[in-house]
Amino acid sequence: MNLAFLGTNKASEWFDRLAATLNLTDARYEAADRSYRSLSTWLERDGSLFTEIDFSVYSQGSFRLGTAIQPFNQDEDYDLDVVCEFPMSKRLFTQKQLHDMLGVELIAYAARYSMQEPTPWNMCWTLNYANDTKFHMDVLPCVPDGVRQRKLREEMNVSLDHVDKAVSITHKLHPNFPKISDEWPTSNPNGYASWFYERMKPVFDARRQAIMLVEDKANTADIPEFRVRTPLQLAIQVLKRHRDVCFSGGANTYRPTSIVITTLAAHAYQQETTVLEALLGVLRRMDQFIVRSGSAYMIVNPSDPRENFADAWNENKNKADAFLDWLETARSDFTQAATGTSLENFIELLAPRLGRELVESALVTTDATKAGLIGRARSALQKLLDAPHKKPLSWPLTQSGVVSIVSVKALRSGFRSIDISNNNNVERGASLTFEAKTNVSSPFDVYWQIVNTGDAAKAAGDLRGTFEHPRSEHGHLVRRENTKYPGTHSIECFIVKDGYCVARSGVFIVNIN
Repeated sequence: MNLAFLGTNKASEWFDRLAATLNLTDARYEAADRSYRSLSTWLERDGSLFTEIDFSVYSQGSFRLGTAIQPFNQDEDYDLDVVCEFPMSKRLFTQKQLHDMLGVELIAYAARYSMQEPTPWNMCWTLNYANDTKFHMDVLPCVPDGVRQRKLREEMNVSLDHVDKAVSITHKLHPNFPKISDEWPTSNPNGYASWFYERMKPVFDARRQAIMLVEDKANTADIPEFRVRTPLQLAIQVLKRHRDVCFSGGANTYRPTSIVITTLAAHAYQQETTVLEALLGVLRRMDQFIVRSGSAYMIVNPSDPRENFADAWNENKNKADAFLDWLETARSDFTQAATGTSLENFIELLAPRLGRELVESALVTTDATKAGLIGRARSALQKLLDAPHKKPLSWPLTQSGVVSIVSVKALRSGFRSIDISNNNNVERGASLTFEAKTNVSSPFDVYWQIVNTGDAAKAAGDLRGTFEHPRSEHGHLVRRENTKYPGTHSIECFIVKDGYCVARSGVFIVNIN
């Protein structure tokens, strides 16, 4: 695929608009910046437990990296992760003492500003802001630990990259939490951020310079980092939204973490200058940075090679499978969208796994288009077609043949079978038989895609949506299902020949009471 060509076509503009819609506003970043600076000022005040300590407060996570996105679920808050680094000796203070000291100050801070009392967690404290702000701040206490971590890494003969920015953090479940000890849990948020910005430095610097010239600033330092958006950051935001929608159903347990997506994408980035080029490039290359050793996976923390971001995969292989399945879905979705020339087709391809409201608000600009796209009724059928667990077509589509579902029969125990029409109602407890016919000459493969909806199917982890290739009678053109879950469900038949989808039946809807 010629990415240089794709970067100049209409799809590139559409991807830019999508990414811009996902991005947080400057005002949101400025509010976050004010919040943690306000906390820093509080900790510096006379009477603070830390007033005599030359500490630093800084953000970490997606706000620090410029990859934060609007929550997919409107009931969710924005997360701001903040680090309070206190240059205190582990020979004088325990993890518990530091954790508790910060808690005392945060409780007083919350009381001073009429906030809800902060919530203590194993590693951090959460400051909960007013409900209408949809915002909370996780505050992590830590102490510098670069000198000690350098020695430990040298002894292990591993990379020393970013080691001087390493910190030790608190954790209530750590065996040394209540004791004086040099052995604390470790982290390196500043080191990770430095690595991430190095991965896009040429493009980041060029864009920051361009903003400086346009605004006639004295130097680039006058342009805050959050105002610069690189294709890598924007591509990661699109991928995180795609991930959020894909795992909004029953598979949320296996949802890929943001740190895994961000790390693999940053490794795979090659200074592409458009969102579309960056998105397709990182999707094509990111799994190359997953190290396999037998059945074990490794995704090394670039700021601490002793940490494996894929540890959870090794504990539960379903998480690894879920990531790789999501990656293939994302590749299919975005590659198909990139090659299209129709705005309507682009929207229909991406709406199921980015959210129809987001996609249409980003791309629909004229009243005429709105009437054609947004004006459609939000029917049960539309929601079914937009189901995020409905996998995209994985073969090139030629439609050189025809396949149709010509017969659907329902049978309940003790009753005669009855014919079922498209979009009819069927009672639970029945068995269904679907028969398809095609004019495609043998040999060919038959695939069926069954998409379930509703709380019962979600609770059972049986939403389905993949392409199933059964070994059954009549050349696989007969499919048997049951009416187990109430809700609106669909089935579609696909004929695949020589690696191409040469015919598809269109969806057949079944409503189960």
